[in-house]
Amino acid sequence: MKVIDVRKAIGCTLCHDITKIVPGEFKGVAFKKGHIIEEKDIDELLSIGKDHIYIWDEDENLVHENEAAEFLKDICAGSGLTFSEVKEGKIEFFAAIDGLLKIDLDLLVELNSIDEIILSTIKNNTVVKKGDKIAATKVIPLAIKKEKLFEAQSVTSKKIINVIPIKPKKVAIVTTGNEVYYGRIKDAFKGVIEKRVYPYGCEIVGQTIIKDNLEEIKEAINYWLENGAEMILCTGGMSVDADDLTPKAIREIGAEIVSYGTPIFPGAMFLISYKGNIPILGLPGGVIFSKGTTFDVILPRVLAGEKLTKNDIASYSHGGLCIINDYI
Repeated sequence: MKVIDVRKAIGCTLCHDITKIVPGEFKGVAFKKGHIIEEKDIDELLSIGKDHIYIWDEDENLVHENEAAEFLKDICAGSGLTFSEVKEGKIEFFAAIDGLLKIDLDLLVELNSIDEIILSTIKNNTVVKKGDKIAATKVIPLAIKKEKLFEAQSVTSKKIINVIPIKPKKVAIVTTGNEVYYGRIKDAFKGVIEKRVYPYGCEIVGQTIIKDNLEEIKEAINYWLENGAEMILCTGGMSVDADDLTPKAIREIGAEIVSYGTPIFPGAMFLISYKGNIPILGLPGGVIFSKGTTFDVILPRVLAGEKLTKNDIASYSHGGLCIINDYI
């Protein structure tokens, strides 16, 4: 590219979009890339502060901002996405489906460590609706060196951004507690769980209410494992009192305990485990009383088919205090 006085630019071709801003009234493209400047355009260009403009001067080592943005989009974007038209070296990413946003955070940081390249996103593991804006990429200069794009390509060993579908599951509830079993109090969990899982299309296939008895808890969980449940939610018995036996029962049926206790408040006494590919979740009492808890954070990831690890849970320690405000 080279710079010329706008008054001498008649007949020249713009190599980038030129934006006009009128505070409180308008912000948009006044002249598009490829526009051939006419005499009548000069006063308008001067009025928006363009005494000099860039025109394209072919250089095989440089890539125009728009082509570079398309290149970045192609190497970063995975499945479940749609895109805006490129404008001023910027492309916006949108969800093409309802689902869960998945971002490779390590690759995202590595890419943004390259000078003159930006990829910005909303938070990882956000539940999104079709059409939601989730990311944008931009090239800073009007023309970027090819070597920068090759460097970007070298660090993106896989796609950085995907939206994956959330798939409904058949849900069974195992409710433990002498106080509920003997009718001393009414179970409050089922109605709350329905409000949490129905928006994702899940079906509750049944609820078993049992005493605080280790063997009966194990039998109830195994019953649902053998009778079509795709996710089991255990309520009651999740504290550390003498009668709270649910975590022990889940362990003794051979489930893999990923974590008993999560660094998220409210809902720290949450348990996540798997028996084969079937998630078994232990829900603390806070699920009844709080608008959002650990359960609300973890549930979409489980329904999206993720098999969470201890590291996944531990990562919530940063921001886990009152994190619910970002999810609910």
